[in-house]
Amino acid sequence: MPAIIETQNLAGMSAPGVNGVSRRTFLHALGALALSACGGGESTSPGTVVRTSAAATGKLAQTGSSAGSFVHPGLLHTQADFDRMAQKVAAQASPWIDSWNILIANGEASLSYTPNPQAVVSRGDDGTDPDNSAILFNDVAAAYQCALRWKISGNTAYADKAVQIMNAWSSTLTRIGGTNGANGDNDGLLLAGLQGYQFANAGEIMRTYAGWKAADFASFQAMMSNLFYPVNHGMLPEPLAVYSSWDLCAVASIMAIGVLCDDEALFNEAVTYFNSGTGNGAIAQTLYYIHPGYLGQTQESGRDQGHNTLSIALLGVICEMAWNQGTDLYGYANNRVLAGAEYVAKGNLLQSGSTYYAVPFAPYNGTAYDGSPINDTVFATAAQGTLRPIWALLYNHYVNRQGLAAPYTQKMMNLLSPEGGGGDYGPNSGGYDQLGFGTLTCTLNPIAQGAAPSGLTAGLVGGSVLLSWWGSAYATSYTVMRGTSSGGPYATVADGISDLLTYTDIGLPAATYYYVVTAQTASGSTTPASNEAVVIAAPQQLNTYLTFDASSGTVAADSSGNGNAGTLVGGASFVAGVKNNAVSLDGSTGYVSLPAGLVANLADFTIAMWVNVSQYGWVKRLFDFGSGTDRRMMFTPQLGGGGVACFGITVNGDPGMQYIQGSAPLPLDQWVHIAVTLSGQTGTYYLNGSVAGTNPAIWQSPFRLGDTTQNWIGRSQSPADGTFAGLVDDFRIYQGALTAGQVAALATS
Repeated sequence: MPAIIETQNLAGMSAPGVNGVSRRTFLHALGALALSACGGGESTSPGTVVRTSAAATGKLAQTGSSAGSFVHPGLLHTQADFDRMAQKVAAQASPWIDSWNILIANGEASLSYTPNPQAVVSRGDDGTDPDNSAILFNDVAAAYQCALRWKISGNTAYADKAVQIMNAWSSTLTRIGGTNGANGDNDGLLLAGLQGYQFANAGEIMRTYAGWKAADFASFQAMMSNLFYPVNHGMLPEPLAVYSSWDLCAVASIMAIGVLCDDEALFNEAVTYFNSGTGNGAIAQTLYYIHPGYLGQTQESGRDQGHNTLSIALLGVICEMAWNQGTDLYGYANNRVLAGAEYVAKGNLLQSGSTYYAVPFAPYNGTAYDGSPINDTVFATAAQGTLRPIWALLYNHYVNRQGLAAPYTQKMMNLLSPEGGGGDYGPNSGGYDQLGFGTLTCTLNPIAQGAAPSGLTAGLVGGSVLLSWWGSAYATSYTVMRGTSSGGPYATVADGISDLLTYTDIGLPAATYYYVVTAQTASGSTTPASNEAVVIAAPQQLNTYLTFDASSGTVAADSSGNGNAGTLVGGASFVAGVKNNAVSLDGSTGYVSLPAGLVANLADFTIAMWVNVSQYGWVKRLFDFGSGTDRRMMFTPQLGGGGVACFGITVNGDPGMQYIQGSAPLPLDQWVHIAVTLSGQTGTYYLNGSVAGTNPAIWQSPFRLGDTTQNWIGRSQSPADGTFAGLVDDFRIYQGALTAGQVAALATS
């Protein structure tokens, strides 16, 4: 067995952040940026990190031995991981030994490897810096592979080789080029992200090596902090302007550098951006659309499968590094990353012969980083079948740590097993986008039994109840059960379900229903039931009802009983209305604020109100529910100058907005009743009880906006739009779509 060198507490390291600037401004200013370096490695005071709550479904990962400190080594691999690898290789156990044999045969994991550091390294030809990226990505792969060989074999000659490579670069590199875009090429950003997270991982492994001088380690940290991090940071502030893989490589690099340098601000920057950022590297935008059965359509699915699989690779890297520091991003938002992995794996697997599995696709409209429009309507066949050594990491977390089912991820893993790494998948940059060797580094012993089905959700879609859930490892089929009381008893409504893990319960009378799912295993046993999901299959069920009948104060009571009271803000006041009182909004500072998460559980819905418009505005809002301009649903009395009244909903900004438009703006200075309904994909706008506009292809729903934090009557997500001027009365939100007759009854009541 190899000797194990204990982790050192190297710290006192911090690097101040860079003020957020737009990407275009940043690219011009990049050469002028200078940050103070991370401190040296002499201090015995460990760095600290503030762990970001992931609001996750699933177990929170283990934390370090000292509360609040970083785990070292603690990026893609911990010391426990290295102990396992060494034991398995020493025992010649498959599949670990098979991946190890690929590693030791790789020319970059060789003591004869000679690094070739450059003062300026660039990817792509941006008109200033020639492309010499292969030099860096080969050297980074060599540093990582030699570091692995040392940690597993104990042979310090490989440790010295890894240190030689890293010292050569940290003493030579002065700038990352390929970022000025003079020729429309900014691929240096990708270089800083992809090779940034990889180099930081090599450095994190080697920090435990006593033969790496403290001053040299500090110099390496300084290179990562001063040269790589500013480029990574500069990619993120601009919303929805790059493909997901661009943002994700920056997030991965920032997180890795944060751990390497014991810089809690960088680690938290990466986690926060992943959870709630404005760009396509944030998980809600990367996983643009969740289809029934938890197939998560990725943002680059309609672009090509080379880049699409890269996004999945980076999601795995980010989640594993965070997990090893005690933050569960794997489980965030009901295992959203697994939904993406299953979707992309399935779409790149052959079902039979030369025919790939079919996957569902929701149209995607967005904007590329160069400002050009993206209008994707089908799953891209370009580069379909791309094989990247990324699947063992994802499979082993979800299946062998968590006990979930990941059938298509498993098929992809088996297709590639045993995984190699850089140098084993071709000489171009794509072969070096990931470190690889996941069969060796990530494979865990099989879990004894699967978890119970989990993550069961139920929603009213098109008048029927749509269910989705996560499966159990080793399950052969699933049974759906329904009851009319919480906790049961439940009756079986469907069994023998195997793929996809979804069921639609149709033809139900109006009532409240409770569902659970169980799994059957090959041994004939039945798992415990899933979580219970409840749905109200009654379109007249009120979610929110604001009568605005108070005469003073700032609280608009919610008569639905659901606690969704409104708060009058600024120039908002109670005045006489259609029935009793209404709220008056002054067009300057007045609006009504509603609770966060107001529409998070709505698929089919109805929003209805009485309104009296006193003046038009370019895009002033009667209501606007969202978490910023990129994720929102709204209604405006007049869309633009001379435009018409319309409803809109989007999860990716204005390019993805789906509208229901009327034929005219709302009239001025008179009371009118408006309502918007969505049933399945059919959206309808009613004016005074009559249909004023329809759209049969609304594939977004309120629940896809997530837990919206800015839910307003009279105010827009964009401050530039101003506030609504007029009166609002009898504001209602229903779960479910009211019928035309029910809407007409509201308009005459």
